[in-house]
Amino acid sequence: MFFFANPSAMRMPSPQDALPGRAERMAVAPAHVVLGTPMTPPFPPGFEQAYFGMGCFWGAEKRFWSLPGVFTTAVGYSAGYTPNADYEEVCSGQTGHAEVVLVVWDPAKTSFAKLLETFWESHDPTTPNRQGNDIGTQYRSGIYCDAGHKAIAERSRDAYQRALTAAGKRSIVTEIAERGPFYYAEDYHQQYLFKNPNGYCGLGGTGVSCPTGIL
Repeated sequence: MFFFANPSAMRMPSPQDALPGRAERMAVAPAHVVLGTPMTPPFPPGFEQAYFGMGCFWGAEKRFWSLPGVFTTAVGYSAGYTPNADYEEVCSGQTGHAEVVLVVWDPAKTSFAKLLETFWESHDPTTPNRQGNDIGTQYRSGIYCDAGHKAIAERSRDAYQRALTAAGKRSIVTEIAERGPFYYAEDYHQQYLFKNPNGYCGLGGTGVSCPTGIL
């Protein structure tokens, strides 16, 4: 990934100032190279989905594709303004997007709460617009989910904050919002750490466990 200290990458653009983007969707492979499942809709009836922003989406995707009950994952861009942005545009800080992982799961086999445990423990949610050496608004911490999951995400945040405070850590800055459009990243980004086992991963947690059984 790129390391950013560009001041413009640390400020969210206004909708008026964001790059215009394009109508054409990014082309990606039809199947997940690890799971063998479709990466694009339609997904099986009754399956649920959310987007998680944890910094570099290469490492974030790997954390989720190995979890029991996860049907598929894909990396992309969301929570910004520019339709069908490409990687260079997102890195410019002029799209408003976060790098996120789309996670689709079978609620009969796992729960949103279980995914949240992985989310909180796999990155540092107390660092604004940064994970390790990855700096910029696209690396912000975020949970983008359906309305019915938003309250669960907020309760998990509050519980994890209590654990962080007890450990002497800072306040959580994670953005929690209802999910909007998801724009697929370029195909070479998909399952990147499977295709490139020695590839870069800048994720690192706080070392504090997320309380289990809270939800």
